Amino acid sequence: MRSQRRKILKQMLGGMAGGSLILNNMLPKIVHSKESQGKRILVVLELSGGNDGLNTLVPYGNDTYYKYRPNIGIKENQVRKIDDYFGFNPGMSGFEKLYKDGMMAIVHGCGYEQPSFSHFTSMAYWHTAAPNSGERTGWVGRLGKAISEKISAPEIINIDSGQSLAVNAEGINPVVFDNPDSFLRKGLFQEQPLLNEISKFRACKTDACQFLSDVATSANEATEIVRKAWNNYDKSIDYGIDPIDLNKIASLIAYGLDTPLYYTSFRNNAFDTHVQQSNLHQRMLTYASDAISGFFEDMKRLNKENDVVMMVFSEFGRRVPENTSLGTDHGTANHVYVIGKSVKGGHYGDPPSLDDLDDGDNFQFTTDFRRVYATLIDDWMRVGQSEKILRKKFEKLAIFA
Repeated sequence: MRSQRRKILKQMLGGMAGGSLILNNMLPKIVHSKESQGKRILVVLELSGGNDGLNTLVPYGNDTYYKYRPNIGIKENQVRKIDDYFGFNPGMSGFEKLYKDGMMAIVHGCGYEQPSFSHFTSMAYWHTAAPNSGERTGWVGRLGKAISEKISAPEIINIDSGQSLAVNAEGINPVVFDNPDSFLRKGLFQEQPLLNEISKFRACKTDACQFLSDVATSANEATEIVRKAWNNYDKSIDYGIDPIDLNKIASLIAYGLDTPLYYTSFRNNAFDTHVQQSNLHQRMLTYASDAISGFFEDMKRLNKENDVVMMVFSEFGRRVPENTSLGTDHGTANHVYVIGKSVKGGHYGDPPSLDDLDDGDNFQFTTDFRRVYATLIDDWMRVGQSEKILRKKFEKLAIFA
């Protein structure tokens, strides 16, 4: 009876905070530490919708690119050249600078066997690190669970309107919120007086009462810390037009949280560019590039530039040929970007061949995307359990010294 009552309470309170504090087997708790300097942090940013890698990092040195994209191909005199073959989209001055400063590893041809062209399915594969398997937990969640044995902080903070599958795992409890100014416990209007008062209970005589009190107390503490972090945050760094939540992550890092894992996204299929791609895509890339560049300027200001690494990915690339609507359709392999002062900048993995496409005119992947995950787990976060977390051993990339 007690276990059933506890289960019901957990279901009732499973989305307490505005953007929610999601409950699994542990109570949410944010730890604020003055000794956070030097602790490694991983930020994961997804570009939802399937970003067109070919018009992000343009192979201007290959005439075949222009053959497949006579109208939307970016001309050589427009790209931001980083070598004699590749150049960034003209809107990506921030990425150009990060690369030329030696802070960006570009991993080419990332994908997996039997690729899905569904946004939902392919993103689920990237979230779980388990294509075509039905896995229900996320790779970041499993990484957080491994880290949880070593720290008493929330292993993951997920900034979004709802919890990502990527951060889901048994036995840990990500803190999930969207807007720091409205980070409040959810509940019906009639329930708010009880939710506001329950944390004051000190003489609980039942498991159910104690659990409810503990949950409410943890939620109040987490809410208060997130608000304080945001309100105290020095917003002097320019993140561009759309900071895509990276400034919120910076505020929490600046506040001194012990949290090692942050997850967010450029939401709402922003990169699903089927029609009239050119202007829209460049605008989205400018927003992302400026925000990411601004974030690392912020880390430098905070003296955290050696502590933070970011991974940027999308669920798939786009089909190589342009379509008749001057856009691109769902494709396969894509780039993954690993960014940070601790990264050995350059190119990793083999770029897929434009002269050896599959039957659907798509790239054939050359790098299993889980090699990037394994590298981050073992060589950056130094957890040493990538084979366990990813359910399989993957060869790592020499991105870190």
